[in-house]
Amino acid sequence: MNSISKLPVGMQTITFAVLFLSVAISCTEGAEGDRPNLILIIADDVSATDIGCYGNSDVRTPNLDRMAAEGRKWTRAYLTAPVCSPTRCSIISGRYPHNSGAPELHTALPSGQPLFPRQLRKAGYWCAQAGKWHLGQYAKEAFDKVVDDKNKNGVGGEEYWVELLRERPREKPFFLWLAAFDAHRSWQPDPDGTPHDPKTIRIPDPLVDTPQTRADLAGYYDEIQRLDRYIGNVIQELRDQKILDNTLVLFISDNGRPFPRAKRWLTEEGMRTPWIVHWPNGLSETGDVCNELVSVIDIGPTFLKLAGAEVPEALQGRDFSPQLSDPNSSICDYVFAERNWQVEYCHERVLRHGPWSYYRNEAPDLAHFGYVNATFPGYLFPGYVDLWKKFQSGEPLTEAQKSVFLQPRPREQLFNLGKDPMEVVDLANDPAHAETLVKLRTTMDEWIKRTGDTRPPAGRHTPDRHDRITGRRLFSAGHPGPTKYEAPGQSTDAAKINDPGPR
Repeated sequence: MNSISKLPVGMQTITFAVLFLSVAISCTEGAEGDRPNLILIIADDVSATDIGCYGNSDVRTPNLDRMAAEGRKWTRAYLTAPVCSPTRCSIISGRYPHNSGAPELHTALPSGQPLFPRQLRKAGYWCAQAGKWHLGQYAKEAFDKVVDDKNKNGVGGEEYWVELLRERPREKPFFLWLAAFDAHRSWQPDPDGTPHDPKTIRIPDPLVDTPQTRADLAGYYDEIQRLDRYIGNVIQELRDQKILDNTLVLFISDNGRPFPRAKRWLTEEGMRTPWIVHWPNGLSETGDVCNELVSVIDIGPTFLKLAGAEVPEALQGRDFSPQLSDPNSSICDYVFAERNWQVEYCHERVLRHGPWSYYRNEAPDLAHFGYVNATFPGYLFPGYVDLWKKFQSGEPLTEAQKSVFLQPRPREQLFNLGKDPMEVVDLANDPAHAETLVKLRTTMDEWIKRTGDTRPPAGRHTPDRHDRITGRRLFSAGHPGPTKYEAPGQSTDAAKINDPGPR
């Protein structure tokens, strides 16, 4: 006979009530205290090499640098597309762009696709978003609150981030999707920051060293500096609320810098994203580096695993949490990415494996340079204009600059990133690397087949929005619509295929 049953009936009732309340409080505290809070911060158009802790001493990013020093950074983290909306749709669905049903720029994620924040909500998380959206209406169903009002978010998209943290219900763990407009063109002034000096910054290849390009690059750095300041505000608010230790903060970008051979390109500068995790309670060590492969489609499965939530079969990514406990843990052998319609028609694929990057271009006759940014009033950006002028003048070009204007382009390319990080020495026709070429070609073929990737036939693919040479606008809409033309994967119903392909 237990001790409670020996008490008078009235005392038994009171005792049971106290015990019930204690259990209820314990469960409530466990909901917030045991499972980690999760924050995903997405920069807009920022290359990994444009963050201080990744080796850029010109740009001022003290808060991101501190996050890396107190957390962990990844050096081989990759996107699934080199432009905004396909990447973001890929992240939230955990699927490759052609499997998400939104592989082209300015197309919304279609109904029925998995949404990892929805699974977090089912598991008891409060889920909210603030800043840039670019995902369409359906994806909003995954959140308890969406703040996509530019008046509230401010010019950089970060103004409401701290307020969102303060609004969270304290009885639940939470997930926040914080998405900046920084550093998307056109540049917006930052009265609270110190402008970067155009005269002192270094000019990365393939840009041209002119006063105009220097000013253009300095304006880009100013926007990164503003983003960094707001990230610092978020970290401080977490500290003030005494929840910093049990909050995993992941910082990434959606594609590379908005300059030639970065954004809209499948190159390292266009596809390798900064990837910094700050999580005092969850990292085995701090200030170290993970050099293993990881992809943005791995975010959803990982967050769900850490939250103890169900991971839907439709998510094609992998759980990268082993890399949180061991930075030397490998979760895959390959990462894949794709470039589809991005204002202009294109169809390119890339895989990275070990030190290798292998490219497949199914429209090799088409130019790659963004002529609209160099030739048409209203779209002119100095980083493009000055490079275009140098090309037109007949002046000697660097190998990286030559590659910008190469036309026609090879259908296949192979680069050794360990020896050639700028990817200018194409080894596809080198007999010494024939075995590697065949292996990666076969792996790409398998990925295309298993994931249902397709190239739309001539006359059916989405047409160019601008004339490729003059830059003149050919139609007014951001995208002519997902039903008028055929998108990659549409003919195979790839939006219903869950096979991730080779890993």
